[in-house]
Amino acid sequence: MNYHGIYDTKAPAFLLRLAETPPMRRLRQVGMNCGCEYTAFPRFRALARYTRFEHSLGAALIVWRFTADAAQSVSALLHDIATPPFAHVVDFLRGDYLDQTATESGTADIIRASEEIGAILSSLGLTAADVEDYHRYPIADNDAPRLSADRLEYTVGNAFNFSLAPAEELAALFADITPGRNEYGEEELCFRTPEKAARFADLALACSKIYVSDADRYAMQILAELLRDALAAGVLTAGALAGTEEELLETLCADERFAARWRDFRSLSRIERAEQPDERDGWRRIRAKKRRIDPFVAGRGRVSALDPERGAAIAAFLAEEFDYYVRGE
Repeated sequence: MNYHGIYDTKAPAFLLRLAETPPMRRLRQVGMNCGCEYTAFPRFRALARYTRFEHSLGAALIVWRFTADAAQSVSALLHDIATPPFAHVVDFLRGDYLDQTATESGTADIIRASEEIGAILSSLGLTAADVEDYHRYPIADNDAPRLSADRLEYTVGNAFNFSLAPAEELAALFADITPGRNEYGEEELCFRTPEKAARFADLALACSKIYVSDADRYAMQILAELLRDALAAGVLTAGALAGTEEELLETLCADERFAARWRDFRSLSRIERAEQPDERDGWRRIRAKKRRIDPFVAGRGRVSALDPERGAAIAAFLAEEFDYYVRGE
């Protein structure tokens, strides 16, 4: 079962047309798991391909389902259009590993430069200004720990691909969601029942722990260093970060020095942790952004307030420190 069926929403023709424009098609070759899926770490080595294209279309379908608003849906569809190969690895490359927003730069420029996107927007009575910043639409995106279409989509997608929950259960959780107003009077995707919200919170937390696991952080750091060195050596140019993963890897592996490093990266299969590194090479101390979702139950409140045990679990996750060293091989 394709997990997009969970959303039980037919994509309107204008979204499908936009999805087939060249800047969007590029995202079919940009993964959601930030290069980790190329490694042999047990969590990632058997993952099915999950792309920025799938995520973007899913987010747009969610927004369309709950708003039937073209501008908001298109904004959700295009929100990752500037994402480079290996996605947030480039945030690590640029030193933005705690915020992980550097990859959003260029979104407006890409939208405005595309004649195909411009023509479709014009046919809808929209301009680039209406869709180039999805942060303005709270159903599409909002501040953590609130639930938005973006966070909902990647949680559902990853929960499915990490085999944390079957599609049928995820569909039941999705069916419990409705647009509403949170404790601040702001629009937010809310759950109708505390039980479904609590289960979703558990899945979101499980995903969040994977996103900052030792293997995940180490893989992203090592791949960022590989890209950094290839750029410094002139093997890659800045333009490679505007293409696809397939194109970048073809160029990278044409140089045997970096082809060997790529093979070493792909062979990573286990991780060690130490308070202090020993004499072996490869130790890194790596921090990363902690993503979190604390769902709101309509008319009731946040899961963390309704269920102190789950609130404590979220708090414990946020309090975890990455002040130790990790090493992969």
